Amino acid sequence: MNKAIETMIGNNIRTIREGKGITQEQLAAKLQINGCDITRSAIAKIEVGQRHLYPDEIILIKEILKTTYDEIFRK
Repeated sequence: MNKAIETMIGNNIRTIREGKGITQEQLAAKLQINGCDITRSAIAKIEVGQRHLYPDEIILIKEILKTTYDEIFRK
């Protein structure tokens, strides 16, 4: 995947998460409860474009943050 795109998506997720008042730790915990094996550190890496996102993670992040795919993938 393109590094610039990964960084953009990660930044969008961070912006949405912060706008909802959710910490990285809380997001990681909610993902874990829903069966996604992920740590707070992995969330931090996703948000700066240092870790790839898997489709199941994107789906759960969308649901947990109560957002849209358009918001996650916006340029």
